Amino acid sequence: MIRKVGKSSYIIIYNGELYNTPELRKELEQRGHTFSGHSDTEVLLASYIEWGKDCLPRLNGIFAFAVWDDLRQRLFLARDRLGVKPLFYTQRGSSFLFASELKALLANPLVKPVLDAEGLAEVFVMGPSRTPGHGIFKGVSELKPGCFIHADKRGVVQEKRYWSLESRAHEDDLETTIAKVRHLVEDSVKRQLVADVPVATFLSGGVDSTALTAIAASAFALDGRGTLHTYSIDYAENDRYFQQSLFQPNADAPWAKLASEKIGTIHHGILIDSAELAAALSDAVKARDLPGMADVDSSLLLFCREVKKDVTVVLSGECADEVFGGYPWFTHREEYTAETFPWIRNIDARMKLLSPETVFVLRPHEYLRERYQQALWEVPRLMGEDALEARMREMFYLNITRFMPTLLDRKDRMSMAVGLEARVPFCDHRLVEYVWNIPWSMKYYGGREKAVLRLALNGLVPEEVLNRKKSPYPKTHHPAYLAAVRERVLSILADSEAPLNRLIDYEAVRAFAASEEAAVKFPWFGQLMGGPQLLAFLTQVNSWLRDYKVSFDFDISRQKKMTV
Repeated sequence: MIRKVGKSSYIIIYNGELYNTPELRKELEQRGHTFSGHSDTEVLLASYIEWGKDCLPRLNGIFAFAVWDDLRQRLFLARDRLGVKPLFYTQRGSSFLFASELKALLANPLVKPVLDAEGLAEVFVMGPSRTPGHGIFKGVSELKPGCFIHADKRGVVQEKRYWSLESRAHEDDLETTIAKVRHLVEDSVKRQLVADVPVATFLSGGVDSTALTAIAASAFALDGRGTLHTYSIDYAENDRYFQQSLFQPNADAPWAKLASEKIGTIHHGILIDSAELAAALSDAVKARDLPGMADVDSSLLLFCREVKKDVTVVLSGECADEVFGGYPWFTHREEYTAETFPWIRNIDARMKLLSPETVFVLRPHEYLRERYQQALWEVPRLMGEDALEARMREMFYLNITRFMPTLLDRKDRMSMAVGLEARVPFCDHRLVEYVWNIPWSMKYYGGREKAVLRLALNGLVPEEVLNRKKSPYPKTHHPAYLAAVRERVLSILADSEAPLNRLIDYEAVRAFAASEEAAVKFPWFGQLMGGPQLLAFLTQVNSWLRDYKVSFDFDISRQKKMTV
């Protein structure tokens, strides 16, 4: 979109959604701006023209955008506070290139898919998470959440932060805190229901998705928008093969049905089988441009593809666990006291699947320790906190800035790959800012995870659901899926041209694929990624290296000589 003001022309490109467009539009009109349409794009461009970079604190939404100021010959790039929408950039000589996706940068002949040792460590040590700002490919960066860039034709590029979490004493009592949390959640959901296309919610039957659904259904009824449609995912024969664990105490299907009936929605259960789940692993890599969360990604891609047949916008419950403290690693002492990212597990066992030369390049323990310390250095401390409160502040910071982006990236890539817009109300920055400073003693009130949120939703969410234990996004437990990914790994090992074989210990991977250990459900990343997902991840790495024609700026064979 182009807008001329005097001698200046401003050109914007924009990915995202603003949820406070009406308020911004009204204020801009009072300042003399006129509008030819009703889009948030036009309001965003006028906001930049009026306030420049100072427009950013006024925005409530998810966004990545660029504005070219033709008179000043200057580019402005910005990304939303919590990084819901992606934005990558690189400098190549006199050229400054930027895009929402890595594949768009790689389409330019100036950008080569080259991996250095640090990029490889991001894949095998940190993966499928990423260090903030890291674009994986050599010389490629991701604009960090809450940051903006000025770039001019002289080649001067300045990246600055406009938003960050701020620590201050929480002065509200429990009753006031509960009331404010409820208001913020309800307001965020209602704002994000505004659309001129069909809107639905993802409903797993957990506290978070049920809360969004209850608020949305009530708003639909009040506005005369009819009955809300809801969607959940399940897997063929999961009722037969589901295995209870610390991380997944029960299956979602009965709970989604209960929540839908209690709230009064039209519910759709989408069933995925093992063959299509395995077949979609490479499609998920192309959507994310990187190896990701294996079938946790591909299942969401298939799910979104089916949902898109009916609706264009969905609300989803991501981020509540990071913001309110819902994961087991918030409450299990051996996990929250560990001097590492609690979702990166069994690193030694994983490294045994790689060749000694690859491990030499990765420096896995050193690299992981560096990244963990880097994250701790960033934590905004609060003077006077006791040791437990201080550690929990660290834990929330780690989760919000290191784990949550992995799930946001997954949700955005898999949904947008099929043209479905997924909105995440628990990522509203006002809610995140307020909950950040609620002390752990309130968040874990009564010894219950996400206690403040549960108390805030009392009377809104059905009581059975309100008391349900945390259960993550569902995955398949079908042995046919394990068999499918085993077969894929063995076919890679049999292919002398497969790029993965340059990096792995051939015999170790073959033994692992054939072992009972591959069926182990204890996760090596997060809550969901066990043995089958590790095999699937290796197949994703192989397809990524092959399809993206990735090269290395180091010689593995030379590393072999150095390690002898």
